Amino acid sequence: MNLHVRYEGDDDPDKCTARKLARFDLAELHRSDRATPYGIVLNPHAERALSPADREASDRLVALDCSWETAGEAMFSIDGEHRALPFLVAANPINYGKPFQLTTVEALAAGLTILGERERAEEILAKFTWGETFLEMNEEPLRRYADCEDSSEVVEIQQEYLDRE
Repeated sequence: MNLHVRYEGDDDPDKCTARKLARFDLAELHRSDRATPYGIVLNPHAERALSPADREASDRLVALDCSWETAGEAMFSIDGEHRALPFLVAANPINYGKPFQLTTVEALAAGLTILGERERAEEILAKFTWGETFLEMNEEPLRRYADCEDSSEVVEIQQEYLDRE
């Protein structure tokens, strides 16, 4: 699966996980919506949850890299099949332990894992000292989401985690 990032450039460049992925040729950055290829767009405002059933939709996984302060619904104007990631907890140093506050690399790794590409997820997270921690912290939910048939099953499992919060 090819990884693409619609890159806004409004975060600290030294802490930007998307820029680091691009430096290692693990993802391609795009500065405009038009330049960003069609694919499965990870969008927290999407109406459907990402599930293994989405594997057939595209061979591209697309994330938006922007500040959480500017990550409103209007920012997600990228063409593609928009899907929301289910409940997961961040392992990055800035948002450690916070649900849904994932970095770009965490979002891409979660998407890859749910779509059945766990080894690729491990490869991109290996560039970060805390990367393995993300997979460890979310081991159970990621495994369960990856075993689902479709979006509705993912949402059912997600609800179990939300009810615990």
